[in-house]
This record gives sequence, structure tokens and C-alpha cells, in this order.
Amino acid sequence: MPATLPSHARVVVIGGGIIGCSVAYHLTQLGWRDIVLLEQGQLSCGTTWHAAGLVGQLRAQESMTRLIRYSTRLYSQLEAETGLGTGWKQCGSLSVARTAERMAQLKRTAAGARAYGVQCEVISPKEAGELWPVMRTDDLLGAVWLPGDGKANPTDLTQALARGARAAGATIAEHVRVTAVHAEEKAGRRMATGVTWRSKEGQTGRLDAEIVVNCAGQWAKAVGRLCGVTVPLHSAEHYYIVTERIAGVHPDLPVMRDPDGYIYFKEEVGGLVMGGFEPNAKPWGMNGIPDEFEFQLLPDDWDQFEILMENALARVPALEHAQIRQFYNGPESFTPDNNFMLGEAPELRNFFVGAGFNSMGIASAGGAGMALAEWIVAGEPTMDLWPVDIRRFARFNGNDAWLHDRVKETLGLHYAMPWPNRELDTARPFRRSPLYHLLRDAGACFGSKMGWERPNFFAPSAAQAVIEYSFGQQNWHSWSAAEHRACREGVALFDMTSFSKFLIKGRDSESVLQSLCTNDVAVAPDRTVYTGMLNERGTYESDFTLTRLAHDQYLMVTGSAQATRDLDMIERRIPLDRHCTVVDVTGQFAVLAVMGPHARALLQSVSKADWSNRAFPFGASREVDIGYATVRATRLTYVGELGWELYVPVEFAVGVFEVLQAAGKQWGLVNGGYYAIESLRIEKGYRAWGRELTPDTNPFEAGLGFACKLDKAIPFVGREALLEIRARGVQRRLVTVMLDGAPDRMLWGGEAILRDGVPVGFLSSAAFGHTLGCPVGLGYVGRAEGICDGAYLAAGRYQVDLAGELFEARVHLKAPYDPQGHRVRI
Repeated sequence: MPATLPSHARVVVIGGGIIGCSVAYHLTQLGWRDIVLLEQGQLSCGTTWHAAGLVGQLRAQESMTRLIRYSTRLYSQLEAETGLGTGWKQCGSLSVARTAERMAQLKRTAAGARAYGVQCEVISPKEAGELWPVMRTDDLLGAVWLPGDGKANPTDLTQALARGARAAGATIAEHVRVTAVHAEEKAGRRMATGVTWRSKEGQTGRLDAEIVVNCAGQWAKAVGRLCGVTVPLHSAEHYYIVTERIAGVHPDLPVMRDPDGYIYFKEEVGGLVMGGFEPNAKPWGMNGIPDEFEFQLLPDDWDQFEILMENALARVPALEHAQIRQFYNGPESFTPDNNFMLGEAPELRNFFVGAGFNSMGIASAGGAGMALAEWIVAGEPTMDLWPVDIRRFARFNGNDAWLHDRVKETLGLHYAMPWPNRELDTARPFRRSPLYHLLRDAGACFGSKMGWERPNFFAPSAAQAVIEYSFGQQNWHSWSAAEHRACREGVALFDMTSFSKFLIKGRDSESVLQSLCTNDVAVAPDRTVYTGMLNERGTYESDFTLTRLAHDQYLMVTGSAQATRDLDMIERRIPLDRHCTVVDVTGQFAVLAVMGPHARALLQSVSKADWSNRAFPFGASREVDIGYATVRATRLTYVGELGWELYVPVEFAVGVFEVLQAAGKQWGLVNGGYYAIESLRIEKGYRAWGRELTPDTNPFEAGLGFACKLDKAIPFVGREALLEIRARGVQRRLVTVMLDGAPDRMLWGGEAILRDGVPVGFLSSAAFGHTLGCPVGLGYVGRAEGICDGAYLAAGRYQVDLAGELFEARVHLKAPYDPQGHRVRI
């Protein structure tokens, strides 16, 4: 085969596992023919061949669920298309609950499934036993049944996708290893231009390509390093056993998961495959993955497997006498957050990544391959892929020591209880604000966002600064409520240093931003603008605040998690002939937010600046003195109260904090955390990126049409799409949802919204509204036919499905708290 390899291809795909073959297949389905896939061994010889082959449809996000559902449709059709069997069987799946907490979680899962259109039923232990007769059920509280789930043979699936790709014109070469990835500066951009390869027989060659796709599985991190691209994944050992035949096990037996025991089962040739995800995993490949690790396993480790075996024996007593046919210890790659990675690398144009599938590669491969192929062809994602976008990580996430410690935990997240606001514990603390030690000593319980340690809440003592997880009101509820009320009634101080901050400079900065942003950025210096940034479909890629510092300078402030993505989005859209640069200045400034009715009085007491409404109106930004320091104060709010964000050079942050704390005693200053910010912003209806604003939502659905300069003849990305959307109207709208009559309940987001008894959406964010006195959330209500307007919304009766229990709800297009915004402008 190497002798016939071309010297040029439109796309070269590195890796012949199920992901690489899926990408090649879907590129050909989209009409691209000049595709070459290079596999260093044989197809499926890496992780794919020893995968268990489970295909469960449901995921935490709607867009990810859509990808898996696409996989199930594809797998059911591939055999007819290609003539190769795939082993696909829609046998359904069961997940069982041993504890009340797990049962509550499964009921929440079922409610979410109905909102996503996935068939799911809560059943009794007796019904579960009828579906899975070899299972012990006397210790179960119930289960959920998903009849659309299934299983497949990973190697057969891979071969079928490869045959489909070949039939449509793709070239697939086995035993060809990529030894270099080439990049060149072209028109001011660093771009991938091809690869160098070496065959098993020692032949070498160069393959120039317009696009390079890294689907190298466990080797994807090493392939990325060939060209300076960060692919944050690390391998860990993963185990399962295959038994001989067991009485009562039949070919149509559903997949069964017992997450409280960390285990899963599927039928295979009359026996069982049993594997799992132990809570404390065993990393592997610290010195790199051997190139020749093909169709290989690692040595048996029964000690590491013991916790899984014990739980399996408790669930399926027949295992005690069953013969073990084989023990599989096959390493797989895991990412820092247990989601896979897709997309164009921010460090290198035309270099795409599809890797890090966290033992979910078979279920995800069909949809992931389709989504990545569409991204390559369209030049941008065609749907909301933010949960798996490679740009959710930064270069520091590629640190091997950090990854080693983190994947010990992420493997076990598959079956760990998905508590609301669950925080990961390993490889922390990581990034720290200059105030970290002061906040820790003040009783902060920290969460993590983009590696930043951020106070979630403040406890009465350091010993109490822990989260006691539950689906109801957690131990911090009253402490966060006090912070919330202090912000509404007095004054609170929030450390928001984790904001991503960029300096956009150059004589063309205004015109560049005008072409990217929905809002008009041609404001006077020392004024702010809230704006969105869209794609060509007219849906959100980001939202942020711009402060004009000078005629040729803007300070851009965006979400903590968006730093890599937003920088990449802007840089790739700056025309080469424009004088405009973007610099990440996140680490240069701490951010202290002083919020509440007494904010003005507190700040006036520590500064000679004029903080009056006349001199310092809403949206203004000034350099001011705070004690000995000079800082930038911007009058904005994300909590719906009078307040200022103080951008403080890091070397002055401790001093400014101490000045505010000392003076704040007179005004009852309270430290506040991000849980309070969440409840405050949801009461006020403020949107959040990744939840209310995604690449699947547009400004008119989100109620943010006012932040779009459609009345001005200024072109910007997405403008034409917005004009079309405005003309035809929208079929869903963002609303605030209040849960009446449930003062002791909690909403966390993801709950289904019902209109007249029919699911019409789900909550994207939720919290307890301490000012409103009830659970409150934000979510989209959709209409199958017709325009979703105020009259339609007002005509319905609304409920929220909270773990299978329906609660009456009220919906509002305007925020129920201070809908006219008087309090932020006093």
C-alpha cells in the first residue's frame, strides 16, 4: 500500500480506530473524495478492538444526546449500506439503583430524557428483574429502562465505516506511521501542510495535505506535540472480564448498569461481559505509549479489579460459579473533564482533533465523526459542540503530571453520583487568585473553573467549608442565602479574578470589532458595551463586555472557561491587512466586584474619586484611587444591583482587598461566592454562556435582540441570518421559571418544563431565589408549530418535572426581580 500512497491529499486522517474511520466516512458522505487515512498498525488495533461496545443514548447535554442518537441510527443502517455486519443490536439498557440518592438521580435522568425526546421509563425492581432475570433485585429501589439503547461490535463497526469510506473514494493505508506533522506560515497564519510517514517495511514519504486530522487515540497527545498542539489526555488501565455461558443469559439480554457498584454487564455468546469504572483509577503510559502497542493488553490486575468483582458478585450471584474466559486490561485515554475533544486546534490552522473518548468511543463515534466532518467542511461547527470543543482547554492542561493525577478521578466519574455542582478533587489547587490565601482563611469553599480556584461560598469556619452533596438543599444553603441577601440589601465583595481578559489594540480595532460583534462598539473612551459574537448561522459563539480604553484600545472581559476559545475566534477573524492584535491579559489583573445598595458609600469612603450617579453612570469606566493603588473601576453588574467591578493589577490586589475589608466593616461588607452570584443573576434573568447562550441559540430566542445593531448599516458576522430570523419569528423563547409552593425544594438545571402536560423544554440554569422566596430557573420553551410569542406563553399552564414529581410553575419573559433595572442605575 505505501508504494501507492499519493503525494497530496485534501485531508489526511491520522489513526484508524473507530473515530478516524468515522471521520473519513462522513467526509466522503459530504462529497469530499481526496481523503487518505493512515494507521500505524491495523484498523482498530489500538483502543477500539477491546472496547465493550455499549451504546447508551442519554448524555447530560441535549446536543451530546443528539450525537449519540445519530450514532444509533447510523449503526442500524451500516450493514445494509456496506454489506458488513456491525454487531449492532438494539437490546435496550437498564440502570439500577441501590440507594435513595441514586433513585432520585435516575428519576431526574428519566425526566431529562423525556425533555430530549429519548424514550425512558422508571420501573420497579420486580420489572427490572423480569428484564434481567439473572440479577439480584431484593436490595434495589428501582431502575430506568431505555429501550433505544444497544450494543455493537467495535471492530466490525470500524471495518464497516472503513468500507463505506473506501467505496466513496477514500484511501486507507495500514502499517503506515506518521513521524512528523508539517506546518508553515501562510498569509500570516501558521497552518498544517501535511505529514511525513514511514511504513512497516521502512519506506518513507511526505504527504502534503490541506487539512490534517488527529484521531490517533492514546497517541493523539504525542501526535499533537509533533506540531505544538496541546491534546490533554492521559491513559488509564480499564478492565473487564468475559465469562463462559451462564444459565438464563440470552442473546436479547439488555445492557445493565449498576452505577452504585461501578459496574456494567452485557451479554456475549451466552455469557457476560462485566466491567466497570473504579473510583480510584490506575494511570498508564507515563513515559508515552509504545508505537507497537497493537492488539495488546496489559497484565491482569485482580487487586485493582477487586472492588468491581465484589460488586458484580453481589449483583449477579451466578458469577460465583461461572468460568472466566478472559480478563481484559486494555488502556484507554481519558481527559481532564471526562468529555472527548473535537475541533480545530487553536495553535495550528487546518489541524483538527478527534480524541480522548473516555471509554465512550463506540457510542460517540458515529455522531462525533459526523460533527467533526461537518466542522471541517463548513469551516465552523454546525451545532453546539461546546461541551467537547478542544478550545475549552488551555495549554497548561497538557501538563503530564497534572493529567496523571486528574485521570485517577475522571475514569471513575462514569458511575460516580452526578451530584449537582459536583467538584473534582484531584490535581488541585491549580490556578490561584492573589487573594486565595485570604479567602481560604475567611472560610471559602473553593470550586474550580478553567483551573481557577474560585470561592463557591463562605462557611463559618474552615472546617465547615466543604460541600455535603445532595439533590435537595445542601449544607451551604443558608450561608449562601446570607451572601445573597447582603448583596441585595447591603454590600458584598466577590473575587472575580477568573474572568478572562483580553487587550485588543491597533488603529483598526474598532472596525474589526464592529465586524465581529452584534452591538455597536463605536462608543467613547471609558464606556462599556455588552455584545454577542455570532457565527454565520446567527447563533452565539460568545458574549462579553468591551470597555473602550482609548481610540485604538479595548478591554474585553469574558467568561472564565472561554479564554482559549474566544481568543481563537477573534484571532482567526482579524483580516491580515488590519492593524489589530489581541493579547491575553487575564493573569495581569485581579477583579474585585463590590455590589449592593451600599457599594457607592463604601467605595467613596476609600477613594477620592466621584462615585455619584452623575459623575459615574452605569456603563462608565474610570481609573480611580483605592487606598494607595490606582485601579480601573467599571460600573457594571452581573447580580442586578448597584456595583462596580475593580480591575486591579495583581501586585496591588492584596492591598486593595485589605482596604475594602477594613472600611467595609462600617457598611456590613460580606464576602460572597459564586453560588450567590448564580442565584442573584438567575433572579435577574442574566444569561450565561454555555447554558442560555450556545451555538444552538440566537439573540431573538434569548431576548437579546436589543444588543444587535440591525438598525445600522454595519455588517457583522451573522447579520444576514439574524435579519431572516427576525422576519420569520422564533419558535422558542427564553423564560424565567418560578416554582411556586416548593420553598424546601431545589432546582439545579436540566429539569423538564411542561406546557399543558407536554414537555416543551428544559431548564438551562437554576438556583434558589432567596429574594423571590422560591426555586427559580431559566430555560427555553418551544413551540412545535407557529411563533412562540408572549400570547402563546401566557396561554399555557406550566409545570416542572422534578425527579418525576410535577410542580406548578409560572413563566416570565421579563425578570421577576427588578424587571426595569432601576436598582442598577440608582
